This record gives sequence, C-alpha cells and structure tokens, in this order.
Amino acid sequence: MAEHPRFDVPAGAAARVSIIDSSLRLSKMPSRLLLKPDMPGLEFIPAATTWSFLVESSSGKRALFDLGVPKSPLENFSPMWCKTIIEGNLDVDVPKNVADILRDNHMQPSDVDSVIWSHHHFDHLGDVTTFPGSTELVVGQGFKEAFCPGYPANPDSPIREVDYEGRNFREIDFNEKPLNIGPFRGFDFFGDGSFYLLDTPGHAIGHVAGLARTTTGPDTFIFMGGDICHHGGEIRPSPYLPIPQHLSQHLSLSESLRLLLSRCPATVLDDVNIKRGRKPGETFFDPNIGFDIEQAIKTIKEAQKADAQENVFFIFAHDMSVMGVVDEFPKTINDWKAKAWSEKTQWKFLNDFEEAIKNEAK
Repeated sequence: MAEHPRFDVPAGAAARVSIIDSSLRLSKMPSRLLLKPDMPGLEFIPAATTWSFLVESSSGKRALFDLGVPKSPLENFSPMWCKTIIEGNLDVDVPKNVADILRDNHMQPSDVDSVIWSHHHFDHLGDVTTFPGSTELVVGQGFKEAFCPGYPANPDSPIREVDYEGRNFREIDFNEKPLNIGPFRGFDFFGDGSFYLLDTPGHAIGHVAGLARTTTGPDTFIFMGGDICHHGGEIRPSPYLPIPQHLSQHLSLSESLRLLLSRCPATVLDDVNIKRGRKPGETFFDPNIGFDIEQAIKTIKEAQKADAQENVFFIFAHDMSVMGVVDEFPKTINDWKAKAWSEKTQWKFLNDFEEAIKNEAK
C-alpha cells in the first residue's frame, strides 16, 4: 500500500448536509459507453438515480448541488439531449422534480439561494425554472464560453436560455481567490469554510465537485463527486485503499458473493483484472466518456487521495451503493462517520462483478 496521502482542508464551520434522491431511475445505459474494459455480466450500468445535495451554511444560506433529470424530460430539455435519450433508447423515469421533493418535505424552492450544476450533462441539469428568479445558477469555470448562449439562440447548445434568464448566472473563477483543497483548486462557496467547490476537470468542461464539512472537532467531510466516476470500480481499489484482505466477511456484499469469496481467495479479483488487461490492485475501469479522458483519469487519481481519508465520505452522482444505507432528506447525513456509512458502502460495488468472479473461480 502506498504511503497514506495528505488531504489538507483549511479550518472552517460545519454545514448542514442532506442527500436527496432526485427520483430519477436511468436504466438501459450500456456500460461500455461509460467504462472500459468490459466486465463479464455487466452489460448495462445498474439502474441509477442522480443524487442531489442540499447544503446549508452556518448563516442559513442554502445551495443545491445537481438536480438530476426534470419530469417530462423530452419537454424540458434542449433538442440535443432529447436526441440523446431517444436515439440511445434510454429508459428515463422521473416521477418528481427536486423542487417537488422539497415541497413534499415542507421546504419551498424559494428557500434555496443557489443551484449548482456540476456540469452540463442531461442527468444533472434538472429544471431550474421550477425555482424562482431569486435562486442563482452556478457553474464551473469555462462553462459559459463553451455552452452559451443556450437553446434556442444556439439550437445545438445542451442548456436552455430559460434556465438562466432572469436570474443571477454565476461562473466560478478558481483563479479569483486561489485556494488549495487537498490536490484540488477550491472555492469557498459560503465564505465560512463549510462548503467548497472543487475544480475537477476532464469529464466535462467546467466540471466541479463539492466538499462539505459535516462536523468540526474532529473535522469530517462529504465529497460530492459528480461524474468524476460513474462506478465505484473506477476509483477503487487505489494505491491508498486496497481491497480488504478478509473480503468474504464484508457485510456490504451479497450473501452469494460472500459465500463465493469464502471458497476462493480475494486475489480472484486481481485475476479478474489481469484477464481484462488491468494490473493487480488497479481500479477495475477507466472512464470511456469525457471531454478529456486523460485529464479525467488524472482527476480520479487525485480524488483517490480524498477517498482514502477516514474523515471523507466520497459519494459520486450515481452512487447506488449508498441507497438504503444513508438517511435521506429531510434528515441530514452529518453523522455519517458515527454511523459508519462509508465503511458499509465503499466496497458494495463489487456485487456487480458476481458473474465475473464466478467465472474466474471455476
């Protein structure tokens, strides 16, 4: 195992953080569109949501990080994304907007000061028009030059003019007040050290992640990974977080997989990788989608430094390992460390490899 990496974050206040299931169930997404090399038995990415995070500062300011997919998506997207959904034969089921979920839990959309898009892909945009003009829209560096004006002024744009017209449309400039958060350029969003946006390039122009401080004394954090990765096998194992030795005892695995691993050594997972042209101890996948895949891989390697920290809970946008484990909105996830949610979820993605492990164990 490599020397444990540093992940330094300046002192600050704690935020109140909730995770929201945006209600999206995106299925029939071929794995090879997102991941490489192929994994036996994983032809499609398991049906996934997009997590939305509600972050409240010490002074009561509220921000939403990502919105998922809007209700009636073919009526609420630019033609570019409608074409992607139709031609990709994607199954996109969205019973509620995030704004509806807020109302269902006695919070009004007008109570949200900022909506932050991690990036411009359709499964993160939601419908910003469900929030009043007092709610600003925040994007990462380089976003406006790449995607504005929106549709219909630019018929090929992935975003809509209606989403940003009549509201403050703010692009983060990571050069304005230089700040390092671990290996990343950071921006102190509320100015109290409770929530940082991180410059995490590669997957898309202007891609940002979020880091919210969930407790102080000691400090703990939620890392909102956006689309840094699309599967746990893209970020784990890492040089700093190897596969546990006694994997068959890991409670996050299915009973059948635990039984299988009890009969054969955990090194069978290394064999699965080697058969697919990977190295022992390497992640199971590299990204197969992105504006700059080489940069995306570099960002994953930097994120592994955060993921290996005992005081950081890394959750990417479509991380279904946390479904049914963490408390969802209106509850908070500030006590994730005390409830050991990171340990209970970080290797759960291995359940997706059961068929490949069966084949290797024969």
